[in-house]
Amino acid sequence: MKKLLVSLSVLLLAYASFGQNDKFQKGMEKTMTMLDSAKTSEDYTSVAAAFERIGDAEKTQWLPYYYAAFCNIMKGFQDQKVNKDEVATKAEELIAKAEAIEPKNSEIFILKNMASTLHMLVDPQTRWQQYGAKGNEALAMAKQLDPNNPRAYLMEGQGIFGMPVQFGGGKDKAKPVFEKSVSLFEAQKPASSLAPQWGKSSAERMLALCK
Repeated sequence: MKKLLVSLSVLLLAYASFGQNDKFQKGMEKTMTMLDSAKTSEDYTSVAAAFERIGDAEKTQWLPYYYAAFCNIMKGFQDQKVNKDEVATKAEELIAKAEAIEPKNSEIFILKNMASTLHMLVDPQTRWQQYGAKGNEALAMAKQLDPNNPRAYLMEGQGIFGMPVQFGGGKDKAKPVFEKSVSLFEAQKPASSLAPQWGKSSAERMLALCK
């Protein structure tokens, strides 16, 4: 009888765990669909809040915080009127939450690079030394943690593309980096349906601009 009760307890725990995982999966998939169709600053704000709510409810999942940070970063890049320091700082707070759950993850360091770039864009001439160096360090760590992460080379290529030729930048220098990014995107096999997969179309577009 005791063994039967133990077996039933284990079974009930398994079902409860499955139910929680299924709820998380469905919630993430729904919110990721919202992210795919986001276009305005308001869209990204709404989707970021939805991801953050999932993260706060789950507490042990890093991806909701990752995507919430990503939404804030995208809002900062796409909306020229938004306060870039403000959204970058919010993104960094969410990145810290993701990193506390999933340390040493290449994707998280790519977001760190992007957040630093946002800070730098407020005033590139005076902020390059601080935020440019910080962004480069994050990108180097992203590549170290996963040398085959295509988003790392996308970010690297964009940095080179926007750099003056006299400082080692320009499209000729960026082209092979974008080629590597596109190649890695084509070979990429995401760990799950929720894993980051963004960037391929951007890498292809930037490569086309280099030709």
